[in-house]
Amino acid sequence: MNKAQLVEAIADKVGGRQAAGDAVDAVLDAIVRAVVGGDRVSVTGFGSFEKVDRPARYARNPQTGERVRVKKTSVPRFRAGQGFKDLVSGAKKLPRGGEVSVKKAPKGSLSGGPSTTARTTTKKAAAKKATAKTAAAKKTTAKKTTAKKTTAAKKTTAKKTTAKKATAKKAAAKKAPAKKATAKKAPAKRATRKRAAAR
Repeated sequence: MNKAQLVEAIADKVGGRQAAGDAVDAVLDAIVRAVVGGDRVSVTGFGSFEKVDRPARYARNPQTGERVRVKKTSVPRFRAGQGFKDLVSGAKKLPRGGEVSVKKAPKGSLSGGPSTTARTTTKKAAAKKATAKTAAAKKTTAKKTTAKKTTAAKKTTAKKTTAKKATAKKAAAKKAPAKKATAKKAPAKRATRKRAAAR
């Protein structure tokens, strides 16, 4: 049975081929992601999936008999549950037409065993801490940028006001000497008039 046949087999129970395909994809994806992350996926009565590390070793090439070094690797492993083993070996009979009743999961096992829940809670706590840190970092950077903007705006307005004051002072300074010059010129004219009158 391949994946398409599996989808076809459960389509009537799930409510259509599309829903069955989505269900199969979701289950397989969840199992693969958990095993890759190092978790053990255990379905009571069916079996368990886990990641196993194999150390580096020497092996023989079966064609040449040559000794070959094999690198350290990780592989997935499936171990059948007791209910599954009993049905395959014939110790228990497979029911006709209905669902296979492997052992029902005990209470609390659907949420994961103690080790799985501990791992998930620690992962969730770490994720929450990381999001809190990133949020705090974002807030501080936002505060810094707003503070920089306000200080820059204050500096530019201060520069503008000082520039205006300086230009006003320059204009006043230019006007004042001109008045003094005219005042100085007036007595000189009077003196020349007095001299002319005396002649």
